[in-house]
Amino acid sequence: MTVTRFWLLLLGCLALSAPANAQKLFEESDDALTKEIERMYVRGLQFLAQGQLTSGGFKDSPYGTSPGVVGFAVIALLAHGDDPNHGPYSGNIKRGLNFILGKQNKTTGYIGTTMYNHGFATLALAEAYGAVEDDRLGPALEKAISLIVSSQKNNPRGGWRYSPDSTDADTTVSGAQMVALFAARNAGLAVPETAIQTGLKYFKSCQTPEGGFGYTSNRGPNAARTAIATLVFALAKEKDSATFRKAFGYLRKAPESSSYRQYYLYYGAQAFFHASPAEWNKWNRKNITKLKENQNEDGSWSGQFGTTFSTSASLLSLALNYRFLPIYER
Repeated sequence: MTVTRFWLLLLGCLALSAPANAQKLFEESDDALTKEIERMYVRGLQFLAQGQLTSGGFKDSPYGTSPGVVGFAVIALLAHGDDPNHGPYSGNIKRGLNFILGKQNKTTGYIGTTMYNHGFATLALAEAYGAVEDDRLGPALEKAISLIVSSQKNNPRGGWRYSPDSTDADTTVSGAQMVALFAARNAGLAVPETAIQTGLKYFKSCQTPEGGFGYTSNRGPNAARTAIATLVFALAKEKDSATFRKAFGYLRKAPESSSYRQYYLYYGAQAFFHASPAEWNKWNRKNITKLKENQNEDGSWSGQFGTTFSTSASLLSLALNYRFLPIYER
């Protein structure tokens, strides 16, 4: 039995069998494409592993030593499906989680110095919880989720922004918190339904007439923010709603911007995957081609926010070809 299958059997929490999902995808794909995905992914993982510091952060300061970026890297490592406790990247995963836990305020549960960092680091804790053997993860995740919920309660817009005490909101920071809430709920934690519904209401207030989503209001939509919102409504099981249909209709036609590209890839892959198997398949093949062209010799990808973030987000846009993470259930 491979370590991948061993870990997946241990998880036992997926609504759909991850090995079966992966096998189905591979049967539908040609061998060359499957091998290319694996080759790119392993090269990216090796880059991350080699660039990790003993502290659990990564060499490309300042971004590589922020909890959110470390969280992205941990999720990318988990998403390949290797045994997180004894597999080839188990040490990297554990060091990354140690880093995140070390950055958490033991009283408030706040991770890092911005809600961006807090949301993505919390997502990493949620994806690791139940898979990684570490008794600290459950209590840390509970505190992190509690902070997200309390921050929203104190926000008159029902969303989130840079600080837990912010009284304004934007769709990018709010998206990070919403995905973390869904991942925590998926991991078995109690997440108030009022928090989910209030967050959805905030997102609806930012949808433009053409279906896209603005930054802080219903103006100036783009592909990245619309991908965030599309994913949020998909995870909320609102795919039959007019909000979701209009959002995906906009996303399908929206041009990809050169700025925030990896951010778009991370959310866009999941948004297309949840919205339409056929549309995702087309999007996925184009993404594989582009990532193959742009992968650096050392296995990394370049982008805004450093190579650790860019590589992790690029890998996670490929990770739905494996579908090993609970958050990647359709």
